[in-house]
Amino acid sequence: MAKMRLVVFVMCIMLFSVIGLRAEEPKKADEATIEKAAEEEKKAEEPKVTGAGSIGFYNRYIFRGYEIGKSGFVMQPSLTASYRGFSASFWANYDTNQQNTTSAVFSDPGSGAIDEVDITLSYTYTINKLSLTGGYIYYDVSYAKNTQEFFLTAALDVFGKPTISAYQDVDSYPGTYLNLSFAQSFPIYKDITLDLGASFGYLIGQGSYWKTYEPLTGEYTGPKFNDFLDGMVKVGFTIPVTKAFSIAPSVQYWYPLSGDAKKTYGYNAETGLKTPYNPNGYIKNTWVYGVGFTYSF
Repeated sequence: MAKMRLVVFVMCIMLFSVIGLRAEEPKKADEATIEKAAEEEKKAEEPKVTGAGSIGFYNRYIFRGYEIGKSGFVMQPSLTASYRGFSASFWANYDTNQQNTTSAVFSDPGSGAIDEVDITLSYTYTINKLSLTGGYIYYDVSYAKNTQEFFLTAALDVFGKPTISAYQDVDSYPGTYLNLSFAQSFPIYKDITLDLGASFGYLIGQGSYWKTYEPLTGEYTGPKFNDFLDGMVKVGFTIPVTKAFSIAPSVQYWYPLSGDAKKTYGYNAETGLKTPYNPNGYIKNTWVYGVGFTYSF
């Protein structure tokens, strides 16, 4: 997907004739200044395309607590463009050393490749301090089945930035994922900020895929997974280099929110991996650290 960029800049040049009385020249100059200012204000108020391009380098890839990449570092480029509340974004994950986990199975372990591309379309409507966003996500992945989600998000622009989101999978993994998150930035030196955040997830499995592991049968024949899933706390910094370019180092700590989320039953003889109670994998205590670079336009 090509990076969209549109810059609207209008220059007004007024040519005045020197014909007439000198007493009228200041008046004409004033009229020209007022007209130019009005034109510039009008242009400034017109909506324009905004967006950002970024790339992050991290030690692993975690998605909703599930471990996708674990042995090499990952690169995550993204592009976003917005206009009048509508947004389109592209995100990808490149793993330099793909390794199988209970949540991801690769066809060529040990190799480096782009193993996920996400495309998101959304619309945001703002009412005072409340922002409501609805949208669609397509997940193109190499370690599982491709799938699609619709989502709704409500965010309040107050201290802590409380945000609640609901994601509904309508394709390969029918289920609802709920997430409550908080984020707050504190200025520490000039334009540098300390960024703190936390999130908490809950999963409601709806399709037969989400049946849990039953030790008596040795198969996934138990009740569908329905419990708290993942927790995450984050600390980082945003360091502006220019008005448009910034650097953001960060550290995240992921952990299970329930016994069911981390429950396993020994090792699978074929894969050498633990057998998780949740068919999509188990959540463990994990550190994610790295740095992101963002250019906004």
